[in-house]
Amino acid sequence: MILSCHHITKAFVENTVLSDVSFHLEKGEKAAVIGINGAGKSTLLKIITGEMQADSGTVSIARDQKIGYLAQNQNLTSSNSIYQEMLSVRQDVLDMEKEIAESERQMNKVKGEALNALMARYTSLLERYDMESGYSYKGEIVGILRGLGFSDQDFEQPVSTLSGGQKTRVALGKLLLQKPPIILLDEPTNHLDMNSIRWLETYLSNYRGTVLIVSHDRYFLDRTVTRIIELENTKSTVFNGNYSFYAEQKKALREQQRKAWLNNQAEIRHQEEVIAKLRRFNREKSIRRAESREKLLQKTQVVEKPVELRDDMRLVLTPCIKSGREVMHVENLAKSFDDKILFTDLSFQIRRGEHVALIGDNGTGKTTILKIINELLPPDGGHIRLGTNVHIGYYDQEHHVLTDSNTVFEEISDAYPSMTNTEIRNLLASFLFTGEDVFKQISDLSGGEKGRVSLAKLMLSQCNFLILDEPTNHLDLVSKEVLENALNSYTGTILYVSHDRYFINRTASRILSLTDQVLLNYPGNNSTEVPDRFIGNYDFYLEKSAQVQETLLDNAYADIHGLTYEETRGQTARAAQKTAKVTEAGQDWKRQKEEQARKRKAANDLRKCEERIAALEADNLAIDEDMGKPEVFTSPDKLRELTARKEANEAELEALYETWEELSENQE
Repeated sequence: MILSCHHITKAFVENTVLSDVSFHLEKGEKAAVIGINGAGKSTLLKIITGEMQADSGTVSIARDQKIGYLAQNQNLTSSNSIYQEMLSVRQDVLDMEKEIAESERQMNKVKGEALNALMARYTSLLERYDMESGYSYKGEIVGILRGLGFSDQDFEQPVSTLSGGQKTRVALGKLLLQKPPIILLDEPTNHLDMNSIRWLETYLSNYRGTVLIVSHDRYFLDRTVTRIIELENTKSTVFNGNYSFYAEQKKALREQQRKAWLNNQAEIRHQEEVIAKLRRFNREKSIRRAESREKLLQKTQVVEKPVELRDDMRLVLTPCIKSGREVMHVENLAKSFDDKILFTDLSFQIRRGEHVALIGDNGTGKTTILKIINELLPPDGGHIRLGTNVHIGYYDQEHHVLTDSNTVFEEISDAYPSMTNTEIRNLLASFLFTGEDVFKQISDLSGGEKGRVSLAKLMLSQCNFLILDEPTNHLDLVSKEVLENALNSYTGTILYVSHDRYFINRTASRILSLTDQVLLNYPGNNSTEVPDRFIGNYDFYLEKSAQVQETLLDNAYADIHGLTYEETRGQTARAAQKTAKVTEAGQDWKRQKEEQARKRKAANDLRKCEERIAALEADNLAIDEDMGKPEVFTSPDKLRELTARKEANEAELEALYETWEELSENQE
């Protein structure tokens, strides 16, 4: 065990962020801390590094094991170039190089014992130099910088001139070059493009040290970690596996908790109904049974209702009208900024119902394309034609569509003046803005809060063509899932830019990749250009990005028969799977029908039992009335007859009460 947290608790004023958080990591293990925004993930990392003190609990680190920590935001003030800043990490090796060079110069000046001592020192230095990667560190620096998205021309750029995201990348590069035994990374993929994220995934997967990551990038977590530490409602729960395994386990756990609560509530209601029924029988034996059941009910453990995170955040996107089949046609689009050419001849079209993801490295012009479509930027060449009845809704990653001077309430009321105050408040509540939150100024909101306001406006727009620029930025995992579900149920057309590969995998039916000023098309199910076997999500893009053109120009077999050999095998396999699914579905249907028949019979038996009890009890009341009549209580024969009838009724009722209780127990 190289790192462990024992019962960590932390509160800010009266707001408890962490309570009794415990977990441990073994040497070489890769783990992730996940949770909604504000769950205490960054706070936990700061407590582990000692930057912040816990209110209670301890952090244990193996002896002589150093921690390397990358915070979300870096403020490097160095006057060094990027390359020099990386070199500063290996100052020990640089010092050795100077000492080795000095030793080599001294060799011609000394003799005898002094020379022998110098040679011994020189040999020792060379061994240390080799052990400290002295012969390869410069190549390692170049590899890390290139992997993190810096070009060779960027190496000499002063650190002081870099953006916040670039400084964070330099800080990450320095940390990786140090190779500490324990690395803590807080949102390391925030400022990386897809190629850089893939490079980092490979690097961390092969890293021999222990890594603890805070990240909202689910695809990244899938490929790098083997343990998930979830922070929820201030508590921690550890899941062994990657994010996808965690998501399945969490879903099953929530469903299990929900069923346990429902069963518990049903059992309590059932016992209460039985007790009430027994009391209505108003017989000594029935009352004793009712009292016995009441005592048992008081001892029954009540299962707490599970809290569904953000189950109150509701996002339903509904098109106002159906557009024409062709939603947008882009032809020969060109755009440059000064001497930098982004693209010169881009052409593509989007059809109704498609969910198209536009991907590419940072700086290739993806956001520029969206701004040109929305007429926020003029193109240098080419033209864009929208189809019939196309209404665009735009989600801007920088939230320029929001007015900073507005409050949250004013942002909605200005855009939709016909809405009443109550309607606006109800809408904002569904996006987690309640109470005084609605009077916050847009300029004071966090990135995630601005995103929720933009989503609220998007929902109200009822547009049939959504254009989204990095819609998952600043959203926590639960909010991302809410958005994914809304987009997947949306019947309109979507074009979006995103670096979130998990999000792309769940929502895209086609991918457009902007690479080296060329737009490559990876069609999906909604396209008529390729067979249906093309899925069109990010996994498909990875698999086919190098072979898609060859695949689209298939061999002569496809021309003659309409199918390749692989497709034929695929169809056979799919047919077998379909047959198995049909057989399994038939068996499930049969079991379902049998269960329904059993439940109907049980309900019918209970109904008949209750009807017979009611009839016998009514007959007993009638007998009692008859026995009070003068013509009856003066006639011994009639009294004997009625008494015998009532005794028979009582005997049958006793059995029926037992039967009713059994049927009531079994009905659930």
